[in-house]
Parts: sequence; structure tokens; C-alpha cells
Amino acid sequence: MLEPVGLTDIETDAYRALVLAVSASVTDVSAATGTDAEAARRLLAALEEKGLARAVEGAPGRFVANPPDVTLLPRLERRAGDLDKARAVISELMEAYRHHAWARDAGEVVEIITGAGALRQRLQQIQSSARRELLWFCKAQYVAMPSGTNQAEFEAMAEGVAYRVLYEQAFFDDAGAVDNVVRAVRAGEVARAVPALPLRMAIADRCLAICPLAPAGPAGDPRDVTAAVIRGSSLLGALVALFERYWEIGVPLHVTPEGRLGGSGAQADPTALTADDRHLLSLMVAGLTDQAIAGQLGISRRTVQRRIQGLMSLAGVATRMQLGWHAARRNWI
Repeated sequence: MLEPVGLTDIETDAYRALVLAVSASVTDVSAATGTDAEAARRLLAALEEKGLARAVEGAPGRFVANPPDVTLLPRLERRAGDLDKARAVISELMEAYRHHAWARDAGEVVEIITGAGALRQRLQQIQSSARRELLWFCKAQYVAMPSGTNQAEFEAMAEGVAYRVLYEQAFFDDAGAVDNVVRAVRAGEVARAVPALPLRMAIADRCLAICPLAPAGPAGDPRDVTAAVIRGSSLLGALVALFERYWEIGVPLHVTPEGRLGGSGAQADPTALTADDRHLLSLMVAGLTDQAIAGQLGISRRTVQRRIQGLMSLAGVATRMQLGWHAARRNWI
């Protein structure tokens, strides 16, 4: 309760009893705190020593509380100042730690963790400790954390941590993946899609990265899962640069007012195409496979392919890439 300003729980109870009363005796404090008379007397003496209580003149044995804003707030402000100084020292130490990372033993720069449980725990830890941003590469087929189970992301975003997430095209084929991305984007995640990603990765505040080393998904014994934890170094700098490079070429994802996932936020010409056509185009440009698009639209994969061919004919182009470029240029999506 008031431990940060130097009061124990029982002292806090005694002080509260004084605040609520015009004046209080040892007997009153004893009844309010559930202690015997001798313990109540010691409590009042401790509060008086700390400047929180004073004896009533002309009324022996009775005490009143000194105002909280006079007695407690200055203590709290001093404590806050001490915490700010400690935080500044820690930041200075972290900067020195990163600056001299090149001179540290390789075992201190790269740590190997094993087991899906250990990887999941470390991912949750770095999200809880992040203060500014999380950068993610999300490949298809989870290794340790199934899509939709990362509650730590929503807790971190609620605390003001920015999330930028890149999804590869095949990610959206996983069951429930599209709905999970919609939920995350609505909560504040900034998402983009690319055709493929070279690895799985999470980077916290640009000072620590985790890279699962499994080439595929969760097949096999979860105890065999390994991951590298990479701290301040040129390797970490390269991973940040890799993320930014893929981010530049990614297609922004947004959620429509109807709750659908799509790529690009441009407004469409309502006379150019039907709403379903525009939705299909936005999913295609976002990188979803035909099967994933079919699942979103509730139609067959063959129908998706047929409609895309029809849109290619309408645009007068020969490839899907040309269709995406044409759609963006004509403001179809």
C-alpha cells in the first residue's frame, strides 16, 4: 500500500484510522488495527516520529493525523526522483553495454535456448519488458506460439508499446490466422504482408532479438526446438536492417468497416467494381493465397481463380502482378 513512502501495512491502517477520526486514542487505534494496546501505542509513536501524527494539546492520550499532502506527497516525489535517477543510470549502463558488445565473448552476445516452452516463455518476457516497440517476422506454421495465443501482445499495446508485424503469404493459410490478424490490427498492430520471409524473428526495442532456428513448423518433438537470443551487436543491427528492408516492400494491411482484412487503404471508385471484387483484389494484393481468399469470401478456390482471370481481362493485363499494379494505379483498392 504505502511501502514506497516508508509505511508498513499496519502503520498504514493506523494512519488511516487517524485520518478518518477527528482524534483517536490508543484504544481507538487498537480497535481499528486489531492489535493490543501496547502495539497500538508503538504504532502511534512510530507515526509521530515519521511526522504523520501529533498529540492533541490539552487532551492527553489522543492523537490526530497530519495532512497526507504535507506528510506523504513529498516522500513520494523524492522516491520518484530517485527512481528517475536510477533509470538514467541504467540507461547509461545499457548504452555502454551495447557500445562495447563487440568486445564481449560470443557466448554473451548469442544465447541458445532449447524447447518450445522455454522459447514461448522468453517471447512473453521480452514483450512484457519492452518499452517502445516490437518488430516481428511471422512465417507460416508456428514453432512455439500458435496464432491467436499471444495475449502478451495486447497487454503490451495497451501499455503503449508499438507493434509492427510482417506476415508472409502462406501464414494466412493457417486455420483462424486471418481472424487473428484482424483482431490484432483492430487493437493497434501495424501489419504488412510480403510473399515470403527468410526467418522467424522478434526484436524488442532494437536491443534484443529472438530467432527460432527451426526451418519449418511444429512438426517433431517440441523439446528439439532451438532459438537464438541475440543482444546488442552488429548481428542484431543486421537483423533490424533486414526487418526494415522487408517492411519497405510490404503491402499495408487494414481492416474494413465490415471487419474484413485487406491490403492498401485507398478508397475505391464505387462505379469501377463490385464490393466483392474490391475485397478479393485487396486480399490478393495483401499476399493471401487463393485458398485463403476462398476461405475469407466463402467461395471455392476455382471461383477465386476464375474471378481473378476476369479482373485481369477487365484490366487488360497478363499477370497477377500487373493486375495488382493496375488496381493500385486505377484506385480499385
